[in-house]
Amino acid sequence: MTQINDYILALDQGTTSSRAILFDKKGQAVAKAHKNFKQYFPKSGWVEHDPVEIWTSQASVILEVITLAEIRPSQIAALGITNQRETTILWDRNTGKPLYPAIVWQDRRNSGYCNELKKQGLSEKINEKTGLVIDAYFSATKIKWILDKVDGARVKAEKGDICFGTVDSWLIWKLSNGKEHITDITNASRTMLFNIHEKRWDDELLELFDIPKSILPQVKSSSEIYCETAGDILSAKIPVAGIAGDQQAALFGQLCVQQGMAKTTYGTGCFLVMNTGDKPVKSENQLLTTVAWQIGDEVQYALEGSVFVGGSAIQWLRDEVGLFGHSSESEDLATSIPDNDGVYFVPALTGLGAPYWDQEARGTFFGLTRGTTKAHLVRAGLEAIAFQVYDVLKAMERDSNERTLELRVDGGASRNNFLMQFQADLIRGAIRKPKYTETTALGAAYLAGLAIGYWDSIEELEGLWGEGAAFYPQMDQKIREKKLHYWHKAVERSREWIEEDNPL
Repeated sequence: MTQINDYILALDQGTTSSRAILFDKKGQAVAKAHKNFKQYFPKSGWVEHDPVEIWTSQASVILEVITLAEIRPSQIAALGITNQRETTILWDRNTGKPLYPAIVWQDRRNSGYCNELKKQGLSEKINEKTGLVIDAYFSATKIKWILDKVDGARVKAEKGDICFGTVDSWLIWKLSNGKEHITDITNASRTMLFNIHEKRWDDELLELFDIPKSILPQVKSSSEIYCETAGDILSAKIPVAGIAGDQQAALFGQLCVQQGMAKTTYGTGCFLVMNTGDKPVKSENQLLTTVAWQIGDEVQYALEGSVFVGGSAIQWLRDEVGLFGHSSESEDLATSIPDNDGVYFVPALTGLGAPYWDQEARGTFFGLTRGTTKAHLVRAGLEAIAFQVYDVLKAMERDSNERTLELRVDGGASRNNFLMQFQADLIRGAIRKPKYTETTALGAAYLAGLAIGYWDSIEELEGLWGEGAAFYPQMDQKIREKKLHYWHKAVERSREWIEEDNPL
């Protein structure tokens, strides 16, 4: 048993930054540090990261947060990891060097191959085994692409000299100084190679994608002691004891531990996840059935809807279009006008995710006039985030046969009060934001803390959740219905835009 003055360190390796946060016994953040890293877009639809930069940025914030907290590494009782999911890294088992840049979850280079798989009638088989739809979003096609395209990669893989991992596996490999090649069940369930019913890598799918089983990590639960830190980063050996993909970690961090509870994380994308209990629920509405977490022998499942472009739509309007200088200005611009003046934005910048799953959709503004200002464009961007979450929630309610009266929210864009109020108006239900919105990191900390007895039970954790703000519907029903009508009209007109690889 740890002492009360010990801390839990959570590593939150996200799509645009690496973070480290120290938590105390009350689930409060004692110190935190973050570092952005570079995004690479080598071709249209391609998104890559440098795996070495992922690691060095994560290692640097570990040291920074310890320094900021003025503690010794030996005061860290355990370390938990949460990570951007589906992002794919292959590295040399002997040298530890990556074979190719990390192919990010947003990457669309394999869309054509996915369409071929659908034409072969494989959608139902893959969905039945994995709970996923065929899409370039997931890891399997990214692995295959690297093995097929990088010189010598397949030969090395056949010899057992290659490791595949999602980002959690890569971090644990580095933290353990190359001793551990593992992942947890939540990350495994996002590869399109893992049978969520039998809880194992699926030989038939590995054969379909021509992926050697030897490159895959060992699958562990989400809360157990996996290894201790090694190497030169930390002076103490710290147990690594919790792993979960970012959305599952956020679900746990929000303490959505009862069947039917749901949360939305407003990050680069938006991810709506509902706890469905100890049985997987097959979606009839284009949602994903996935593993929520595993603690001990008990596996919890979830329904998930993924919006590819959420907060990144505002980032795009800021950085590429230049409509404002800081993300916080988007709320001021949106509230400077009474309404959107008929302007709608479909942010299909990397296609549309759930419930449409249209890889050929592209981003589009509708309703522009000479009277349109940048405030209208920004307001349309914020409203588009809420519209997309609404569509996913409605699909989830149809699958679960339950109406969601409350949605717990977190992530960077949840700080935007205009967005949260608009979301409450659309879903006609309460939006509840916790006091501490970094619930992704908190979920990883909780999983690690449970594994070492820092917290005794999930019931103890439930007592730590506190409400920071709540939003309730205010919009007139006729106005709401009109807005939804034009939103869905805009979505339909943006779909199936791409007919070939390089439209002129």
